[in-house]
Amino acid sequence: MRREMRLPLRLCSTRMTVELRHLRAFLAIAEEGGITRAAARLRMSQPALSRTLRRLEEHLGVRLADRSTHHLELTAQGHAFRDKARAAVAAVDEALDPQRLHTWPLRLGHAWSALGRSTTPLLRRWRAEHPATPLELLRIDDRTAGLLAGRVDAALLRGPVPGGRGLCATELVREPRVAAVPAHGELAARHEALTLADLAPHPVALNTVSGLTTLGLWPPEIRPDADAAVRVANTDDWLGAIAAGGAVGVSTQATAELHPHPGVAYRPLTVPGDTGVPVSLVWRDMPGHPAIPDLVTAARQVLSARGTA
Repeated sequence: MRREMRLPLRLCSTRMTVELRHLRAFLAIAEEGGITRAAARLRMSQPALSRTLRRLEEHLGVRLADRSTHHLELTAQGHAFRDKARAAVAAVDEALDPQRLHTWPLRLGHAWSALGRSTTPLLRRWRAEHPATPLELLRIDDRTAGLLAGRVDAALLRGPVPGGRGLCATELVREPRVAAVPAHGELAARHEALTLADLAPHPVALNTVSGLTTLGLWPPEIRPDADAAVRVANTDDWLGAIAAGGAVGVSTQATAELHPHPGVAYRPLTVPGDTGVPVSLVWRDMPGHPAIPDLVTAARQVLSARGTA
């Protein structure tokens, strides 16, 4: 079994040296929702794991988990620390991966639709201009596309960028909203733009994991029935729910460009006062991949060339 290395950085003090194993232990507890399952996963005793968590809490001076109930719950400080712990562990694993010693790929996450029709031009431009730095495009079904978990170096995010998380962002473009309706339904047969009122009588498909649309998009007087909403966890299931004829959906033009589906028709959607959905390139406010500024430049150049910036 590989011995865990020490993690000095900011977590060191004269009272205690926090090691990588402390972070892995905390993450296992957070992911498993309890000491028992986490201990089994880590193949260590429950008392030893409890002591590890307690020492970490003592060092940080905060309670990370509420153990007053049968099901362990993270505190607000625990949720915040989980993001930092994930990023730290991911960074160490990335640095120690022998397969990546000769190159340092730039990992770009997205939850859905990437940069729309500009995605392929961006990948081609990057490959031509930065051949020594592979650009890896990763779809991760998560609100921040794996950024807070340290799985990517930067991410393309739609809508408001989560605040208070140590993130930097630059808005690249705004995309118009579209309605996604069953291809053989009466809404698909219309030639004019649809409205929220047109969609309101139908069940709405909502991606509750990484999606942007909520029922709050509709004014209260025409808001669709929440109990009838079809809740899914990713874009594929969202498309499937609409294609089956049991729901409608709202997304952006990029989804229509990257996710054509024989059972789904995309129609322009008129939303009063809406100026489009912002698409931002986001990265963590900490020393990261040195090529991120080049990625910002490349994305802007591609969008400008296609007349969408």
